[in-house]
Amino acid sequence: MNTSIQDLLQFIHQSTSPYHTVKTAIDQLKAAGFTELSSNTRWHLHPHGLYYVPIFDSTLLAFSIGANPRKHLRLAAAHTDFPCLRIKPSAAVTAGGYGKLNVEIYGGMIRESWLDRPLSLAGKIAITGAGPFHPDIRFIDTHRPVMTIPRLAIHMNHKINEGITLNPQKDMLPLTTLCTTGEDDSAFFLSFVASVCNCTPKDILSYELTVYPAEDGCLLGLHDEFISSPRLDNLTSVLACLTGLTSNTAADGINMIALFDNEEVGSRTKQGAASLVIPNLLQRLYTNLGYDIEEYYTALADAFVLSIDVAHAMHPNVPEKCDITNVPILGNGIALKTACSQSYAGDAEAVAVITSLCQQEKIPFQHYVNRSDIAGGSTLGSLLSANLPVRTMDIGIPILAMHSARELMGTADQKSLQNLVTAFFK
Repeated sequence: MNTSIQDLLQFIHQSTSPYHTVKTAIDQLKAAGFTELSSNTRWHLHPHGLYYVPIFDSTLLAFSIGANPRKHLRLAAAHTDFPCLRIKPSAAVTAGGYGKLNVEIYGGMIRESWLDRPLSLAGKIAITGAGPFHPDIRFIDTHRPVMTIPRLAIHMNHKINEGITLNPQKDMLPLTTLCTTGEDDSAFFLSFVASVCNCTPKDILSYELTVYPAEDGCLLGLHDEFISSPRLDNLTSVLACLTGLTSNTAADGINMIALFDNEEVGSRTKQGAASLVIPNLLQRLYTNLGYDIEEYYTALADAFVLSIDVAHAMHPNVPEKCDITNVPILGNGIALKTACSQSYAGDAEAVAVITSLCQQEKIPFQHYVNRSDIAGGSTLGSLLSANLPVRTMDIGIPILAMHSARELMGTADQKSLQNLVTAFFK
């Protein structure tokens, strides 16, 4: 197994919620010499500086400043979140001696793929702190299976192989425990969370907890051609951003990565790509380096953004769902994603830039376009560039089973993506 695949599988293993993705990314940035900046303190930036800025714990910005910051501005963006189940407040539900959890669906998950899987729990807990405006924040990951959503047996639903509809309020509640006679049935979940968090149940003020598949990723295929794993969308892109930036710490100009939360629910949040996080940070950065507003706008006019998110590969069992001339295949390289609707960001010049870069670096690439009679998806590129008028190109690794509990990619494609982002910053 090559280094890029080992790194990817380990990164996915550690990144079990957006908060843990940011924490894992920060560990890599610190190891590469990056220093934390706080949004609520004055900055003192200088050329040759390496910095990162956490935004509400689930979004992360990081950048390097070269000797000549005006040489170029390049930004690569990805997202830290993934379709999943999130635990509701007052989550404990009991039925006939079983303890279940009340959940809601986050993003466009393929519900059926989550059934019968060992599931774990990770996220943020807010407990009583120094005062109302300063709760104590803790991050937890159970690191083991603690729940599952059992499927109804075929004997009780003889039409199950004809397809099923899963009601998210009824059919997607994870089985978590057996309730002991005489126990306070409403207390089992908070008691468990408190034990993980080393506090008392009454200290817990709130939480944001993600249910995630506990199974690790693996190589697959006769010659290990594939990777089967949870969260390929979009941790493949997050890792490529980190690798590209940390491989070019001595590069000139300003190189930046933006790892956003909430892409799967539309990006229109305080920490999402449709917010003013990036415009505000860039203006603050250029001002801190002594440039005026005119020089800042000049830098934007020549800047370039890579929006990196996975693409749909051609499915071997239903090839008719793919466009008739643009047919991405697993393992055949990066997908350049375009749409005249601008659901994917890009224009002729942006495509030409990335095509030339791939050709120069001998990086395999292919094109993805939606079938004209299928809406397809979208990503954060167009939303980001609407607030930051910069030439932007959407790219990503082609995968199968997108938004399933386990997704599938070509093993060779991660190295291609990392090589491209590294060359983009170089």
